Amino acid sequence: MPDVITRFAPSPTGHLHIGGARTALFCWAYAKGHKGHFALRIEDTDQARSSEASARGILEDLAWLGIEWDEGPAFEYTDERGRTRTIGGDPRGVGSFYQSKRIDSYNGYLMRLVEQGRAYPAFETGPELEAKRRLAVSKKQTYRYDRAALEIPLAERLVRMRRADDEKTPYVVRFLMPDAPVLVTDEVLGEVKYAAGEVDDFVIRKADGFPTYHFAVVCDDQEMGVTHVLRGQEHLNNTPKHVALQAALGFRVPQYAHMPLIFNMDGTKMSKRDKDKAVREAVKRAGMKDLSGLPADAQARARAAVSDAQFLDWLGDAQRQLPTDVLELVAAHLKVTLPEIEVHDFRKAGYLPETICNFIALLGWSPGENVEKFNNDFLATRFDLPRIGKTNAKFDRVKLLSFNTDTVTAMSEEIFLDRWRAWLRVFNSGLLDHLSEPAFVTLAAAVRERSKTFRDALDQARFVLTEDGEVAYDEKAVAKTLRGGKEGEPSGLDVLRSIRAVVAALTHFEKAELHDAIETYALAQNLGMGKVAQPLRVALTGTTVSPPIDATLAVLGRHRALTRIDRCLTVHA
Repeated sequence: MPDVITRFAPSPTGHLHIGGARTALFCWAYAKGHKGHFALRIEDTDQARSSEASARGILEDLAWLGIEWDEGPAFEYTDERGRTRTIGGDPRGVGSFYQSKRIDSYNGYLMRLVEQGRAYPAFETGPELEAKRRLAVSKKQTYRYDRAALEIPLAERLVRMRRADDEKTPYVVRFLMPDAPVLVTDEVLGEVKYAAGEVDDFVIRKADGFPTYHFAVVCDDQEMGVTHVLRGQEHLNNTPKHVALQAALGFRVPQYAHMPLIFNMDGTKMSKRDKDKAVREAVKRAGMKDLSGLPADAQARARAAVSDAQFLDWLGDAQRQLPTDVLELVAAHLKVTLPEIEVHDFRKAGYLPETICNFIALLGWSPGENVEKFNNDFLATRFDLPRIGKTNAKFDRVKLLSFNTDTVTAMSEEIFLDRWRAWLRVFNSGLLDHLSEPAFVTLAAAVRERSKTFRDALDQARFVLTEDGEVAYDEKAVAKTLRGGKEGEPSGLDVLRSIRAVVAALTHFEKAELHDAIETYALAQNLGMGKVAQPLRVALTGTTVSPPIDATLAVLGRHRALTRIDRCLTVHA
């Protein structure tokens, strides 16, 4: 068995949060740097929220980032270059990496604790427990389970437990916390001591028969030989429970390292609820009270998932979350840009995986020597626990975008072409469908230098996706570029009429030929290039912003370009 085994154990309840990605990256780097193994485990015991689709999404996110697991679910991944490989597997024979398939193992450990009196079944109903909670609140006390179930003798407990299992009567099993302090030794925070009685007798098996996170994670870490547990500080208060369980079961205690949390720049915790917050504020500004404010098609899709009453509840409760598809429908209607929170969000926004890894590695850790730009291989050689900070890290989106811009602009035209094409296949294959290969090559070269992300590149290319008869003309651009101008000079419309004939007469309609023709025309007419290019831009795209005009014309091709010029002249004659 390797001397170092780390693990990342996400719950499959959605795409991978960027904070989870950092945890996975650090676990991977620590294992690689110590010639160990990095294991991936899917903690899917929450049957109501877990899904196979979410599990696959997490595997996809990790593979895209280049964080490959040595042990874990076998996953066939095709990268952006079209290379397919299988990640993961079970080289040491530890069994399934899905907790839902390890129930028999958990039940064996559970019965050992129950029979030894270290855990006990509790048969109170939900209403009975709620009444006890309300009583504690009325006395301004913190509710703690009163151990009433321990009044039942052990032998009788076991009989009632077996009978309840046979009759499928729900009950829970609680761990009997020792009446002694619990000491947690943390590689980042030092020693953290929890006083006797500070931790309640927590549930280790739920009423549905599945283990809780606390119990399953301890059993799995033992059986999988995990030596180091690196995770966020939000888990610190779970650790005394885990340490107490390990002692009761005779398990070894892994080395723990709790990393700083990731916050937004305003000091709020970076959370999936940030998306709901952004949309909720926009809904309130727009005065929407229900889903009837959406277009008919979006309204029907939204109402298939939530009712108007549920939407109103969400609007008034910051703790509620709309289903992702509904949130995106409302955001699109109100033109709200959702903040990127999950890895998939950043991928969809056109960020590069190497940039994401580089950036999140600096959230709470530093390689020293003022080094900021590095790849995963460098991280694996330099990462160690003493350089992890204790204070919360702030997610600086401006810095991330700067990192990504530097990486994009440093790409060769060939690499940008291949990687942008791969991104488009996933997120907007329509652009590829509209273009021949030579036209796409021309477009990619034209947009690369002004692109901070792949989505930036797409935004510059959206004129291609617009139907020729549906180009929307910006009123200010029309007034200034087509109709305005100094007295005695031809208007933009005059230039457009004149240059149309020049463009139509070209033989090959390629970028170099177009450039020479426009430049020759401008010189002959004693006009600056802008006086010629801008009217063409308005005709072709509806605005004064596009890739270089020769590339814009070449990408559209002769027929589409002339169709757009003619329509513009007709509409604005």
